Parts: sequence; structure tokens; C-alpha cells
Amino acid sequence: GPLFAAPVAAAGTVARSQNRPVVAFSTDSGVASRGVYLLSFLPQNEVERVLAHAASERRRSVAALIPDTTYGQVVEAGFAESAARRGLRVVATERYAPGQPGPAVSRLAAVVAGRAPSADALFMPVPGDDLAAVGAALAGIGFDPARVRPLGTGLWSDGRAARLPVLAGGWYAGPEGAGFAAFAARYRARFGQEPVRLATLAYDGASLAAALAREPAAGRFGEAALATRTGFAGADGVFRFRPDGTSERALAVHELRPEGAVVVSAAPRTFAA
Repeated sequence: GPLFAAPVAAAGTVARSQNRPVVAFSTDSGVASRGVYLLSFLPQNEVERVLAHAASERRRSVAALIPDTTYGQVVEAGFAESAARRGLRVVATERYAPGQPGPAVSRLAAVVAGRAPSADALFMPVPGDDLAAVGAALAGIGFDPARVRPLGTGLWSDGRAARLPVLAGGWYAGPEGAGFAAFAARYRARFGQEPVRLATLAYDGASLAAALAREPAAGRFGEAALATRTGFAGADGVFRFRPDGTSERALAVHELRPEGAVVVSAAPRTFAA
């Protein structure tokens, strides 16, 4: 299927007129619909998983520092919905211009320094290029990650977040590394080079098509087959499609430590529960 949102929407229109499903790779859930399924790492899944973990660890109030970007807008909407669903009180949300987090961090100083209304977690879906500036701004206001738990998304998985003392102990959601490591080993053995991180999506798409092609012809690629509640086993863990075309992935929660990120809440192996 297509990769970016505009081609996904265009392909979906044509395919729908021919009663053909589309499995695409966009991370824009706005182009998902019945018959247009997104096999991708949707940020909403990561937000829901990390906030669910925070709530299970008795975090009750959360502030947010969010980049003022298209990605930030998507994540902020998911953050508000997930916080409400998990009973987390949102005490403040601040947006910052990419690369310039200082003013927004200053506005958050009161709630993360313990003055009412205080927060016991700070959600920061910050990309790697902004992490150093965010870390410096947080250190400047005396941010204590031992008291206010940092929370992030899969953007923290590239190693830069773990090197920032101000994010020590932070949690973020993402696939467990073992699945990609096993895939990469097979890829190196076959092609003699390293796979890009998103190669697993193409692999899962081809595997999904091959698996469905072995089913009886009637309904082989229909909605019932694609949106099965039990889902499918992928290189990065199990996933399934919702009837609205978005996908759900079983994700792990990782904790940032000096030696790197470690899994503190394993990804479910099945959707049966």
C-alpha cells in the first residue's frame, strides 16, 4: 500500500469503488476508514500504553510539554482522550516551537516544582533533535524526575533520551527490541546489510497478504478476515486492525536508565485478554 497520507486517501477512493481493501503505512489516522487499514506505528497506541502504565503505577496528575507540529497535534488529541479514560488529571498543557522549548518549560515550572496544582508525571512526546534543548530547560527549573515521572513516546527509542539525566527513570511505550533484533539478524544473513527500522512494516504487510491468500477464496481479503479480534503475529509483536481502519499494537513500556532503556512492562503476547 501507499506510504503517505495523500496517496493513501487517493488509493482508498479507487479501491473502495472496486470493493478492494487497502493496507497502507501512513501514521495519519485521519486517512483510515472501513476498508483502508493502516499497518503502521500509530502514536495514539504509544500514548495510550504509557498513560495506562503511569495510571497503574499510581500516577494521578499529569502535565504535558508538546511540540507545536502536526505530530504534536495528533499526540495531544490522543493524550487528552487517554488521560480522561485512565482517570488522570491534566493540570497543564504547553506547546513549544520546535527547538525552542524554554518559554513553555518556564510556564510549566509551577506544576512540576510542586506548587499547586502540582503534577506527578510530565508527558513529553519530544523528538530526538529537541531532547537536548528540552533537557537543558528542565534542568534550569530544577526538574526532578524522581518526583515527577517523565513520560514519552517511541520517539525516545533512539538512545538520546537515555543519556539525559533529567529524564532518568522516564517511561515510554514502543515495540520490544527482541522482535526487531531477530528480524535484523535474518535480514543481515540474507542481504548482507542492516535493515532500516521500518523494514518490519513491509515484511509484515507481505506476510499478512501471504497468510490471507492461503485462506478460502470467499472473504479471503474481506473485513472479517482483516479486522479479526485476535489479530496477527508481526515482526514487532502482535497487531490487529480496528473496524475503523486504525491499528492496535501490543507494546511494551521501557524505562530510561544509565545503561539504556529496559523493559519494565512486557508487551502482551495476545489480544485474547
